[in-house]
Amino acid sequence: METRKFWMLFCLLLVVHCSLQQTSTKKRNGKKDSATNAAIEELQKQINDIVQELNLLKEQQALQTVCLKGTKILGKCFLANPVKKTFHAASDDCLAKGGSLSTPLTVDENDQLYSYVRQSIGPEEQIWLGINDMVTEGHWVDQSGSNVRFKNWETEITLQPDGGHGQNCAVLSTTANGKWFDESCRVEKSSVCEFNIV
Repeated sequence: METRKFWMLFCLLLVVHCSLQQTSTKKRNGKKDSATNAAIEELQKQINDIVQELNLLKEQQALQTVCLKGTKILGKCFLANPVKKTFHAASDDCLAKGGSLSTPLTVDENDQLYSYVRQSIGPEEQIWLGINDMVTEGHWVDQSGSNVRFKNWETEITLQPDGGHGQNCAVLSTTANGKWFDESCRVEKSSVCEFNIV
């Protein structure tokens, strides 16, 4: 009987000892696991940073390519597209390239855009501008929804904008020396995309 108690106690101690060893190993492995996890997280952060830098470099390179193909005007690159499209299709095309439809902010920028359009698209063309009054008639906004501060409407002959609800998009006309006209957004016109230079 004593031998039996001895063996039971021995087995019990053996089980406890094995359990303690496994717990100790788990704790050591837990420390290794947390150190490994921290190293993995740091590497992932570095990879994310590198990918972000690479994307920025790609954007800058693409912008340089745009500037080489197009023209640089006052901190912006402009790239003409002679293919005629509706306002929305032209706008979507510019957005897909990382830009927006050109929206002159000053007289000088408007004049340089007019000259660029004459040289790159033609002397008797109109291009879409990135402004419209689709939401509220007569309230012209740019593509971000901000009020248009600079305006260059043709007002001497046709008193633009004069189209009412049927003409909610704006064009720059080379035949009118860069003056603006309102136009139906469904008409197909050429366009110029603008890209801000960072």
